Amino acid sequence: MHSTTDWNETSLPALGMGCWAIGGPFFAGDDPVGWGASDDDTSRTTIHAAYDAGLRLFDTAQAYGTGHSESLLGEVLADKPEARIVTKVGIGIDPATRQITGLVTDPAAIRAAFEESRKRLRRDVIDLALVHPNEFSVAEAAPVFDVLGDLHARGQIRAFGWSTDFPDKARAYADRAGFGAVEYAANVFFAGEQISAAVAHIKATALIRSPLAMGLLGGRITPDTEVPKDDVRARENDNMDWFTGRRMTPHYARRLDAIRSCLTVGGRTLAQGAIGWLWARHAGAIPVPGMRTPQQVADLCGALSLGPLPANTMAEIERLIERPPEGPPRPR
Repeated sequence: MHSTTDWNETSLPALGMGCWAIGGPFFAGDDPVGWGASDDDTSRTTIHAAYDAGLRLFDTAQAYGTGHSESLLGEVLADKPEARIVTKVGIGIDPATRQITGLVTDPAAIRAAFEESRKRLRRDVIDLALVHPNEFSVAEAAPVFDVLGDLHARGQIRAFGWSTDFPDKARAYADRAGFGAVEYAANVFFAGEQISAAVAHIKATALIRSPLAMGLLGGRITPDTEVPKDDVRARENDNMDWFTGRRMTPHYARRLDAIRSCLTVGGRTLAQGAIGWLWARHAGAIPVPGMRTPQQVADLCGALSLGPLPANTMAEIERLIERPPEGPPRPR
């Protein structure tokens, strides 16, 4: 399966590698915002495995591991210009302490941070730069988009966009030359119809984060699984309610049980079915599930040959699942 973008007429497989977890531990004060301990050798092997499996989109951010995720990608992909790298700006970092230091809108700081990203990624040109904070208002994001527009005009980024769950924010800067993509949360538990419609209307590339609901749809987490204390999923966070008390939130366990047999139709693994559901519901979108081991790469890339879920299975999921109305847009 392939999806077409307009970043220099690039055609990409309809799946990308999310690179949050390979950044390793990092923190906002005492709160973990990474996915716990990671092994750099395993991460390098995983990036190689994703590339060898045909993936060409790698989704990272300055914040992930306070630059460490970018550095690993730069190391492995430096001699692979056909690999497309997405990074995100707008969150300050202190690599020495592994701390994120707050939101950043100052143009000089954004430019300086972008130069550091280019060094870590070993790229003269970044394929896609996204505004990272969902929290920015349209007005607060304006100076960041001004910088990204200038970097695009100078040929230092091929395209830019916003990682946001708000339709009005997705539309706000879509008429600027170089605006090319929106990244938003969606999965079988949260369909993301409002933001998806907005992205389709502005004809931007749709990148989907949280396609596996932070691991709930990955096939390895059970109701008894307890995530480590230094894992972002251990935090109590209304914006990411997949876990409660370090375990799968019970109502998601019930919803998953109701549709598990549908997602695994045709010999699919649970993760492959979750990706197939997104392809059927959000045609042309590129999910970017996190991958931190070669085994996860193999599982998720297996979805490419299986494709979207069949229409009758999609209808059965809608009959069985207890999915509350989306309500007003909010960060996810």
